[in-house]
Amino acid sequence: MRGFDEYGLAMCRYQGELFAESLKYAACSTPVFLRRFMYSQTAARMDGNGFMFESLSVEDAIAEIEAEFGQSGYGKIRYGREELYWIGYIYRYWAYTEETSSRNIYKLVKPDELRQLYVPYHSLDPAAVVERIKEAKGLEEQNLIQRGVEILKRIRYDKLKCKELYKQVCEPNDKYK
Repeated sequence: MRGFDEYGLAMCRYQGELFAESLKYAACSTPVFLRRFMYSQTAARMDGNGFMFESLSVEDAIAEIEAEFGQSGYGKIRYGREELYWIGYIYRYWAYTEETSSRNIYKLVKPDELRQLYVPYHSLDPAAVVERIKEAKGLEEQNLIQRGVEILKRIRYDKLKCKELYKQVCEPNDKYK
């Protein structure tokens, strides 16, 4: 887990502004734009270090996302500017401090869930918001990396069991060929 520093603050502010400005510059609905952003190369670059040194304006970032996915007027749902800023800020804060990709955070918490939490949580510290969401989703007890390791161990164990079963069932039949 990474501490929240000036660079992280700048990244959170940038993403918050990017989400808020999407109302002005993106033709598609808010949920469509947010999904596209989270799966974009722009978000992947933001997940790494050094994005703030690119000097990419918010308008250029939105244009880059639309160039990557194509322009679309799909959808009618539009979130409020303050909601969008907060959602963008929280997503980036979470990805930055947990040192994980935007895509992973997006898979855990969808924008409509965050939108529902805006009114009760918008005045809280971002760390408290993330902590409460993780607690509500049962993610607090285990580190996400630890969960991934356990899943991989289970897959490996299952593969070994399949190999053993194959040997028991198929090898005796091979003798009769």
